[in-house]
Amino acid sequence: MSNYSKLTKNYISGEWRDGTGNTELKVDNPYNGEILGQFKTASIDDINEAYESAKKAQIEWAKVNPFERSSIMEKAVQLFQSRREELVELLIKESGSSYIKANVEIDFVIAITREAASFPLRMGGEIIPSLVAGKENRLYRKPVGVVGIIGPFNFPMYLSHRSVAPALATGNGVVLKPDSQTPVTGGTILANIMEEAGIPKGLFNVVVPNRKEVGDIMMEHPVPRVISFTGSTEVGRHIGEICGRLIKKPILELGGNNALIVLEDADIDRAVNSALFGKFMHNGQICMSLNRIVVHEKLYDEFVEKFVNLTKKVKVGNPEEKDTLIGPLINKRSVERILGDIETAKSQGAKVVLEGKADGNVLYPYILTGTNEVATAQNEMFGPVATVIKCKDEEDAIQIANDSPYGLSGAVHSGSVERGVEVAKQIVTGMIHVNDQSVNDEPLIAFGGEKDSGIGRFGGIRSLHEFTTEQWISVQTEERESPYHANYLK
Repeated sequence: MSNYSKLTKNYISGEWRDGTGNTELKVDNPYNGEILGQFKTASIDDINEAYESAKKAQIEWAKVNPFERSSIMEKAVQLFQSRREELVELLIKESGSSYIKANVEIDFVIAITREAASFPLRMGGEIIPSLVAGKENRLYRKPVGVVGIIGPFNFPMYLSHRSVAPALATGNGVVLKPDSQTPVTGGTILANIMEEAGIPKGLFNVVVPNRKEVGDIMMEHPVPRVISFTGSTEVGRHIGEICGRLIKKPILELGGNNALIVLEDADIDRAVNSALFGKFMHNGQICMSLNRIVVHEKLYDEFVEKFVNLTKKVKVGNPEEKDTLIGPLINKRSVERILGDIETAKSQGAKVVLEGKADGNVLYPYILTGTNEVATAQNEMFGPVATVIKCKDEEDAIQIANDSPYGLSGAVHSGSVERGVEVAKQIVTGMIHVNDQSVNDEPLIAFGGEKDSGIGRFGGIRSLHEFTTEQWISVQTEERESPYHANYLK
């Protein structure tokens, strides 16, 4: 972690410097409480300079040859690859990631950067026929200008960079505000790598403010035309309201309450393995994590027994040990919130079939059985807590899965792939996986939610479209006769 202190600066106008805010932000290791470093936070003036810098640099960046922009993104791919060991260590220390999860995250970062490198070469226009004689209709795809990005703490590097990379590649300027709990892995390390890759000075800015001091300036500032946010539905709704009022485009990837449906013809061992992966990857701190496991009554008892027995084998504790699968939650508040929901669920009739415990920020896994109405089923746990729910048949399973305001991800296990697909089609969710688990992301596929889980899609051509706009330019190649033509004005 020798480089950590070098990254505890805001990156504004191409310079690494302390913010001019009134707060000293200390960043700690969520596993052992070690202070990793501290920031002098950004002020409203710093954020204003960052946006103005991005606006100014973007004008020239949009004119840069597409092959040159692509080459810079390819250089970033190489840097992410060559610095993998350093990046994994940063994720483990700052975000509490396990060794496995940290490496998965770096894989995602590399994949989206490589995909974004193709975007400058895919921004061609179209010529479309016209109703008007002698007219040529041209459509030009252009950058939106400046994008404001607000990142989360759970997959901090990837969930920031899946907006940063496409936005930069398509010719935009960027101001990124990472989560204050992961300001390096979600922010300044990306600036460090993109700077080394050759991004022009001032184009990409990273600010680490105290929200109490700066309020909603990230969204309300007049420069950004698009605001990309990943986080809770509550905050996303607030951001969406601001964007609507100011006529800005929001891209919102929000919460989830994802269900795994296990039908009576499913391979039970395969379903249990999927439940383990989908629930406990990164301690359940993933928007796509399984929250509810809906099992047909014929398989229910056997499933619960096997799921409990397999979960007992999961190693919990220090994320620096490579075989640890469940490490710390991001903070003590998360532990207390989850334990409170478990107690509420018990009072509502849920039964704890595997009882965990809290050890600092580490929460050992809990498995409960109950209905879809108990607190641990109704609320997004964002931690290592699963609720297993019995269903009578396929129709009952679909009803339970859809009985949630969220619609992000999910999964269906069935002995018949096509039956699984037909059930999946009836779940109101942006993504769902047959005979797999719910935590999936790929650089070419549409990623996003329905209902309270968000607006917009990431991945492939959809990311290119989210961070660009189209301009119609028509060319009249011969004189056009109109009602006001001289022949009609005699």
